Amino acid sequence: MNMSVYSDQLLTIVVPCYNEQEVLPETVKRLGEVLKKLVDEGKIAAQSKLLFVDDGSKDETWGLIKKFEKDFEYVTGIKFSRNFGHQNALLAGMTIAVKYSQMIITIDADLQDDINAIYEMIDKYYEGNEVVYGVRNSRKTDTFFKRQTAMAFYNVMGRLGVSLVPNSADYRLLSQRAVESLLDFKERNLFLRGMVPLIGYQSAKVYYARKKRFAGKSKYPLKKMIKFAFDGITSFSTVPIRLITNLGLFIVVVGIILFIYSIIRKIEGNVEIGWTSLMASIWVIGGIQLICLSVIGEYIGKIFKEVKMRPRYTIEQDDYSKKFTEDN
Repeated sequence: MNMSVYSDQLLTIVVPCYNEQEVLPETVKRLGEVLKKLVDEGKIAAQSKLLFVDDGSKDETWGLIKKFEKDFEYVTGIKFSRNFGHQNALLAGMTIAVKYSQMIITIDADLQDDINAIYEMIDKYYEGNEVVYGVRNSRKTDTFFKRQTAMAFYNVMGRLGVSLVPNSADYRLLSQRAVESLLDFKERNLFLRGMVPLIGYQSAKVYYARKKRFAGKSKYPLKKMIKFAFDGITSFSTVPIRLITNLGLFIVVVGIILFIYSIIRKIEGNVEIGWTSLMASIWVIGGIQLICLSVIGEYIGKIFKEVKMRPRYTIEQDDYSKKFTEDN
C-alpha cells in the first residue's frame, strides 16, 4: 500500500519524563529511528516531532532535552514549573501537540513499551481508527504479586462498571479529533485509562511484548500503584458509596437481631454478657466506621479539588510551540 499520499499527516510522540537522565539518550535514539523510517516511507510528515514533557525533574533531564533539541530537528520539549504528575504530563503534551498534529502517540520514556508497535498503530490509524491501544500480550516481565494485583484491579473496575482495556496503560495513538474530544473532559482528577474509552470513536488494539526497563528506576512503586488504582476507582464509580450504604443496613439488621437476642436472654434470666464479644463488636464496628469515613472523605476530597478549578499544571517553558512558530 502506497502511503506517500499521507505525508502531510504530522505525528507527535509525547513522552512524559521525570528524572529520566539515564534512559533519555537511548529513548531519543530509538524513537528518532522510528520517526525517520516513517518519514522515509511517506507515512508521516517530515515535520513530525518527539515531544518530551519534563515533569519537574530534579536531575539533568531538562538539560538533556535542550541538548537534543540542538542536535536533532525532530526533538522538542516543554518544562513544568514543578512536578505535577504523570497523567498531567501526558495531558499537557497532548494539549500542546493537538494544535499542529493529526496523530499523537503517548509512550513512557523507559522503553518498556515496544516502540516497533508504533508502525502497526500508524497502519491502524490509516484504516480509519481514531484510537489505537497498545496492549500487552503477556505479563512475564512482572513479578507474581504485580501480575495478580493488576488482574484483580481490572476485574474490580469491570465489576464497578468502568470501561477499561485490560493490559493497556498509556501507550496509545489518538487522532487529532480524539484528542480534542478528550480535552473536553474538564476534571482535575485524571485517570486517562478510563477517560479515553469514553470518547467512543472507532478503535483498535495492537499487541506487543513488554520489556524490562532499559535504565533507571521505576517511577511507580507499590505505594504509588495503590494510590493510582484507588484514584481510578473513586474517579469513575460511586459504587463504594453504595457499598457503605448496604454495609450500614447490614449492621443495623445485625444490631436488631442482637437486641432481640439480648431481650430473650434477659427474659430467661441469663443477663450476663460476655466481655470478649462486647469488645470485639466495638472494635469491628469502630473499624468499619473509620473505613466508611475514609471512603466518603476521599470523594469529598475529589469534590474539593474539582470546585477550586486550579490549573492542572504550569508550563515554565514551551519549546514545541516555539519551534512551530519559528518554522512558520
